[in-house]
Amino acid sequence: MNKPRYDVGHLCMLIGLVGFTLWYLSDAIRVSFTVPNLLLIMPVAIAILMLALAELLMSWRGGKLFEAVDDEPVREILPIILLFAVYVLSLPWLGFDLGTILFVAIFLRMKKETNWYWVIGYSVGFGLAIALFFALMLPYPMPMTFLPID
Repeated sequence: MNKPRYDVGHLCMLIGLVGFTLWYLSDAIRVSFTVPNLLLIMPVAIAILMLALAELLMSWRGGKLFEAVDDEPVREILPIILLFAVYVLSLPWLGFDLGTILFVAIFLRMKKETNWYWVIGYSVGFGLAIALFFALMLPYPMPMTFLPID
């Protein structure tokens, strides 16, 4: 009989995510308990905590509490991490809208999406929508390439 393998890293990641979220939320509340300050932070924090709780409950109820699974190897994940680093570092020059469009398109191609209509359509739609959302919601200007929002 094979003894089940447990993924302690998965549990540690979940605990770390919850811990960081609670720390960030408490710090934001401590700094300013106002609606404008918490408008984006509070809903995202609540969503993260609910998803973490759901993951814990589903793993526990299924009897597979953090059972090890064969995830993508590091050689497949590392290029995506590097792509994200390049994306973040290039935002001041590319602009948030163009940078996001390029990041999503390259990411989809790296994940072997072959339908170019899907890659271009999703990248442009998501990139412009998220750029517009953040440009209208955040109280400070973001560098943009296409969207002339101040």
